[in-house]
Amino acid sequence: MRCSTCDLRKKSNVAYRVSKNRNFMKIHREGAATIVVVFLLLAAICSPVFYFLGGGIISYLLAAAAFIFWCWIIRFFRVPARQKQRDENAIYAPCDGKVVVVEEVFEPEFLQEKCRQISIFMSPNNVHVNLYPVSGVVEYQKYHPGKFLVAWHPKSSTDNERTTVVVNTGRAKILFRQIAGAVARRIVCYAKAGDKAEQNSEMGFIKFGSRVDVFVPLSAKIEVALEQKTQGGQTVLARY
Repeated sequence: MRCSTCDLRKKSNVAYRVSKNRNFMKIHREGAATIVVVFLLLAAICSPVFYFLGGGIISYLLAAAAFIFWCWIIRFFRVPARQKQRDENAIYAPCDGKVVVVEEVFEPEFLQEKCRQISIFMSPNNVHVNLYPVSGVVEYQKYHPGKFLVAWHPKSSTDNERTTVVVNTGRAKILFRQIAGAVARRIVCYAKAGDKAEQNSEMGFIKFGSRVDVFVPLSAKIEVALEQKTQGGQTVLARY
């Protein structure tokens, strides 16, 4: 004879696990002020139009356009729910975007050696959370003021406003660089020298389109190609 109480407990436990594991997209804390300011500005623009023109077609079209734009601003600061990937042999993409550079270069700022550079361009439609591509200890962090060239420009890596972070994994030193673009003029970096970096945990945020460069050892096996789209914390850039 089946126990109805036991069945109910099993069902409730299953429901609890489902609700506990259900993830929802969040809005990043860096977007709170921007979302409020944009809302107030749009309201300030639309209010006089409704006051002077009333509820005509022009007023409603303007209101609809303003609402759609505000929703786009909210969407820009989205943080999608993704399961964290962990692999000590992998170097993950620190952000969403498209691979625009895969080449051998000399890194002069910190590594001072030849390595492979993988650059990911983020359009305004991409998720802009930046993640640690590897685990280890933050050995170096430095902010550089600079220009605001378009992010895909070759000189943006060295001339634009940027923040450089180096994580020592114990096996290698992985350098990655947040780069501001022509539209993105706000780089947020939470990493500090001496911090413990956890692979695919949040490292920073860049507002409104930009680029992230990752420098990996020459011995690393590259896993991505030019024009390939990446997902932060999901796409493996290289293995070593």
